[in-house]
Amino acid sequence: MATIDTPAKTSALGSGHAPARAPRARRGRRGSRLWAKIVVALLLVVEIYPMVWMFLTSLKSNDDYLNNSTWSLPTTWEWGNYTEAWTTGNIGLYVQNSLLAVVPALALMLLLGTAAGFALQVMVWKGRNLTLLVFLAGMMVPPQMILLPLFTVYFQTGLSGTLWPLILTYTGTGLPLTVFMMATYYRSVPRELFEAATIDGAGILRAFWTISLPLVRNALLTVGLVQFFFIWNDLLIALTFTNNQDLRTIQVGLLNFTGDFGATQYGPLFAAICINVFGTLLIYLFLNQKVMKGLTSGALKG
Repeated sequence: MATIDTPAKTSALGSGHAPARAPRARRGRRGSRLWAKIVVALLLVVEIYPMVWMFLTSLKSNDDYLNNSTWSLPTTWEWGNYTEAWTTGNIGLYVQNSLLAVVPALALMLLLGTAAGFALQVMVWKGRNLTLLVFLAGMMVPPQMILLPLFTVYFQTGLSGTLWPLILTYTGTGLPLTVFMMATYYRSVPRELFEAATIDGAGILRAFWTISLPLVRNALLTVGLVQFFFIWNDLLIALTFTNNQDLRTIQVGLLNFTGDFGATQYGPLFAAICINVFGTLLIYLFLNQKVMKGLTSGALKG
């Protein structure tokens, strides 16, 4: 007698292959996760181990650093290296000078760059595309080419011997990138918001301060943090324009940990480097989430 396959028989036939595929798929997923964990672990070792080594080296004495292996642990834990770096090495003064130069330059850079980005993307006027290209051309000028002319200008205007050369130079060199990035972020802001504000009677200044700035605050934080690290880690400009020992920034101040006949004080030097590195690292870890939001907000066009 002929029979017809029922759903039960069909499911029974099909079930014989599914269990064979499922363990294989699970093994593939486990293998990919294992490789991903291995890669992440290697990246963590590459990133964390130098900082651990730097911290341990900052606790060594000078004899310990010179006579023992570079990778060995400190024989005596010299916590006084941090005190010597802060007092004798004047790291506290250099950090203060860096803040006095970086914070005003960063504020001017963000204010002017945000206003320029708003004008280039939101406002409609003739020649804005050409103006944006001019700002982009400023990114192609090497800083080494402008140091000598700027040094002459600062000397003739009497600004030498102050922190103003650093503030003005940092603002000018960082402005092209800031304008470009802020103009990119303003592209993702819906134009309907500004049209509605104009209908309600808001002027350009009110639309800029009360509408656009709150919308791009994550972008401001991202650009500000990127420019902060560029300025904070600068050595060339700070070394060129700080002709006074009391005006040196922290990067230039790290060159002072040299004794008689060029002997380097390695313990206080690495302690000063740790103060510099871990301080900026804490800033980044504290603002990490907002930076990620700022990076992704400019990738979407409203």
